[in-house]
Amino acid sequence: MKKFNYFLFLMLVAITLTFASCSKKAQETSTTDSTVSTEKVVEKPKTIDLKVGMVTDAGTIDDKSFNQGTWEGIVRAGNDFGFTPKYIKPAGTTEADYIAGVSDLADSGYNMIITPGFKFETTIYKAQDQYPNVKFVLLDGVPHPGDYNVVIRDNTVAVSWAEQESGFVAAVAAALKMPNSKFGFVGGMEIPAVQKFNWGWQQGIKYANENLGTNVSIAQEDCLYSGSFSDVALGQQMAATMFDRGVDVIFAAAGGVGVGVINEGKSQRTSGKDKWVVGVDIDQYADGVMPNGESCILTSAMKYLDRASYDMIKDELDGTFPGGTAIQLTAKENGVGIPASNPNLSDAIQAECNKVMDKMKSGEIVVAAEALPGLWK
Repeated sequence: MKKFNYFLFLMLVAITLTFASCSKKAQETSTTDSTVSTEKVVEKPKTIDLKVGMVTDAGTIDDKSFNQGTWEGIVRAGNDFGFTPKYIKPAGTTEADYIAGVSDLADSGYNMIITPGFKFETTIYKAQDQYPNVKFVLLDGVPHPGDYNVVIRDNTVAVSWAEQESGFVAAVAAALKMPNSKFGFVGGMEIPAVQKFNWGWQQGIKYANENLGTNVSIAQEDCLYSGSFSDVALGQQMAATMFDRGVDVIFAAAGGVGVGVINEGKSQRTSGKDKWVVGVDIDQYADGVMPNGESCILTSAMKYLDRASYDMIKDELDGTFPGGTAIQLTAKENGVGIPASNPNLSDAIQAECNKVMDKMKSGEIVVAAEALPGLWK
């Protein structure tokens, strides 16, 4: 009987071990199958074969304006989509310098190159044929051989903005903040993008005076172009002169020259004067911060540069790159505007500006992209 019990015991152990082994294998098979099923359902990030580069315009990658806004969008796309972008600052600002920068990236395997500014127009005109397998994004310009006969190849997209609309709403915000004041404008080079900021600014002043009860003036002598995007000292000198003759708010659409205007704005407010600066392209509030923690930036007339560079990269990854086209971003596409909030603007002013934006989106307000009669050029 003991032998039988012992034999029975051994049989039970063997059966148990066999069952456990089968159960474990079944569990392992189930887990593996589940993992495979999960991998089919959850879409993995794409493995991308995209190298994105940028060639800067006059100025630096941290110019607080056009270059910086463009680069920030590229960097954000790199973080989101898993690539490391590169930028090149050309040795100079001639076409030969820009072509060298573009060629450096293209010859190094960069298959998407983003260039900010009209100075790249003739460069991209040539590069799009020289490098047909590279995608080019030209911001604020259109490719042409120097005679403005535009040619946009299938590997190129040209992006522009309705700067006049952001200048308009920035003027409304400034007028509501300083309803009985003198305004001024400092531009960089006298090119269409900068001119449109100026003309929108003046139309916004007129709108606020006629519809919102303000009494703002702007004189011809206070609408000036510096002829530069990089001369910081010149910008500060121009701003000081305007402020000294009674201007209260200066809209600076001038790149590095605008940095000088902001510096003077900080100096004026630090000394107790109620003077303000309106920034451009990106939200420049932080650039106007003074030792007391406040900022001289009343608001900023923004072009969402980062969105444009980011979206063009995303389109390329999605297979929807809009090559061969010229795109203009307006209020309707949320391509322009002012920051959603600024400590220097009340909620009531911000709400009024939102109404203006809505009217531009609906077409109730149309802002001209040229110098209308009565506007200073």
